[in-house]
Amino acid sequence: MGSYEENYLKKRPQSLCKMCGKCCRVVTNTKYTYQEIRRLAREGNDFAKDFIKIFEPYPSIEAAREVDAGIVDNIIEHLKMDNKYDEDKITFYKCKYLLDNNMCSIYEERPTLCIHCPSSGWVVVPPGCGFEGWLFLQREEDKQKVRRAKEEYLELQLLKKKTKDPAILAKIASVEKKILHTIDIFKPYGSQDW
Repeated sequence: MGSYEENYLKKRPQSLCKMCGKCCRVVTNTKYTYQEIRRLAREGNDFAKDFIKIFEPYPSIEAAREVDAGIVDNIIEHLKMDNKYDEDKITFYKCKYLLDNNMCSIYEERPTLCIHCPSSGWVVVPPGCGFEGWLFLQREEDKQKVRRAKEEYLELQLLKKKTKDPAILAKIASVEKKILHTIDIFKPYGSQDW
């Protein structure tokens, strides 16, 4: 199956990056609030520690909008479409190490979260980002993978009806579990409808 690095990072064409700095200038974390990230960092969570080390919060959504309204509005629009927008819980951040020429002042020592950006085909990137088309293709690959998994699941349902052998039924159950896990991974993105 391969690791995340093998399956995603190695095939991500870094040459698509336009070096505009937008993804570092206005960032948000939709999984955790700022308070949760700070708590996780205090508890030793590596992602949270890196996040706090790299990013500082804007004092308000409007302050982030003054820097780049297009990015802020794009992120908010996506969150609203997914019914995940809560103005009281969203914080926008800026990278402490982004230089005026859009270069990273700690590029050689940048943390994993920066190396992994964009981290999946499902991230919201700034409008005009060089990765937009490639990320679209990644999402389509994920959808195809889920569709194939659903087809395999249906085939297993038919196979279950044809056998009474406990050993075969146990193997089928094991494979079904893996297939359902694959589908569940993409549930936040609508896999139930693909």
